[in-house]
Amino acid sequence: MRLRLFRAPKMAEAMAQVRAALGEEAVILETRRVAGGVEITAAVAGAARDEAEPWLIPPTPPGPAPRPDAPLPAALARHNLPPLLAERLGAAPLAAGLAGCLGFAPLPDPGARPLLLAGPPGAGKTLTCAKLATRAVLAGGQPLVVTTDGARAGAAEQMATFTRLLGLTLAVAPQPGMLAKALARRVPGQAALIDTAGCDPFDPAQAAALLALARAAEAEVVLVLPAGLDPAEAAETARAFRALGARHLLPTRLDAARRLGGVLAAAAAGLALTEAGVGPDPGGDLAGIDPAWLAARLLRWPAREGMA
Repeated sequence: MRLRLFRAPKMAEAMAQVRAALGEEAVILETRRVAGGVEITAAVAGAARDEAEPWLIPPTPPGPAPRPDAPLPAALARHNLPPLLAERLGAAPLAAGLAGCLGFAPLPDPGARPLLLAGPPGAGKTLTCAKLATRAVLAGGQPLVVTTDGARAGAAEQMATFTRLLGLTLAVAPQPGMLAKALARRVPGQAALIDTAGCDPFDPAQAAALLALARAAEAEVVLVLPAGLDPAEAAETARAFRALGARHLLPTRLDAARRLGGVLAAAAAGLALTEAGVGPDPGGDLAGIDPAWLAARLLRWPAREGMA
């Protein structure tokens, strides 16, 4: 089954795109309202159609420009926010505006369902997995830690460095069947944390491989995305991972990034903000995100003449 995203100003137009591209056998998986219209996630079964159809994720249509009579505070404007989001945030106190525009939720419980950390290469998935494992151990647990990254040189050893320090065994399971067997060994209620290889969600083979792993694990998919990305790039990446099942966002490198427009744009694509990586310490440096915390972070860096 191949997933496709369709965008249009109106639902009828989006449905017409689905029928034209996938035919009457198309299955509608999700519909939702987004800036500028509606978005439909659809799929079609069948090997012949799957092989013929490319993996396409359309770019975000430009939103309306901010009203000239509602300028943003300088400290907020410097984050390069998407225009529509900037307009909405400029119309209310910042914390209240964030609560109204974006979703916030606790990180899913890895003891209820395995937590699969997905994201592009270099996003900080392995360090985030180590931080979550350390948290579980300090709380008295013995989480099951799995890496599916069997191709990148040194990837398993990097994760093993952390698990050895925690007194945990690392399972290496690069294939869906191996991952299912590794998870079958956990006891009821045991936290399960899955570190994955970097994934380009716009590449059909990589996207299909990640989707197969998530389904085999019956996992909650959390997108790990570094702060400091171009907002348009971050939003398109977030939508692509959302099509693969991600519903939560854990941004990293908030200790170093000084412009957070990419984080907000990714969250505005339909992902709930959970926690943030705010430093390199595996024993901590994860902070819960709520509107007040995020507002303070956005206003943290003063806008000065000549600052880069």
